[in-house]
Amino acid sequence: MITLYGFGTGFGLPEISPFVTKTEVQLKMAGLPYRKERAMPPASPKGQLPFIDDGGEAVADSTFIRAHIERRYGFDFDAGLSLQERAQAWAFERMIEHHVYWALVGARWVDPVNFAKGPAHFFDGAPEHNREKLREDAQFRVAENYLLSGLGRHAPDDDVDLAVRSLFALSVQLGDKAYLMGNKPCGVDATAFGALAGILTPFFESALRQRAEGFPNLTAYVDRMMDNYYPEFAWTPLRQAA
Repeated sequence: MITLYGFGTGFGLPEISPFVTKTEVQLKMAGLPYRKERAMPPASPKGQLPFIDDGGEAVADSTFIRAHIERRYGFDFDAGLSLQERAQAWAFERMIEHHVYWALVGARWVDPVNFAKGPAHFFDGAPEHNREKLREDAQFRVAENYLLSGLGRHAPDDDVDLAVRSLFALSVQLGDKAYLMGNKPCGVDATAFGALAGILTPFFESALRQRAEGFPNLTAYVDRMMDNYYPEFAWTPLRQAA
């Protein structure tokens, strides 16, 4: 059986990390049995989560895990899509992971109130004498990466404006369809769901979340995906939370 290593539940979500969420949803899409274990990034071959152990073979990074599933198990996450649609799905995935994701990071890690409420607790189990130093160092490293991503170079309102342009693109692509590429979920839906749920969770308050709530088809999409892939999770539908 495949073992999926992730962070686990938190922040009002069934999985803290949007990338672990992506892989977990894709495992469910493929109908593959798996068990899930908590881990921290240093345990991974690439120093990041998720990674999987599949019969003794360790595979790290959500995109490479997807490729592994497709190759080993013959599952096509984009079955039914034309070549052009596959290219579009890939482009949206890159936009989500290299733009929308960093907006989420800024809202969680750079905002001091949200950092104290959420990621700061990752270090609660550290020895008391260096706990605060570990928190400060981690926040500094993430803020530095946020700067390098490009979004962190802008004023707070400007970086949200840029992120909302990407959310607008996702909203237009989704339209009145059930899923991004049609009436059947495909690989990019796992990616989009992980990022959008991370932004829209009521656990964090942010300008980004407020702006994202202005796209009713995206909030309904997150509710739909949550119902489909985490029916056992106590999620208050966003339409009710609003």
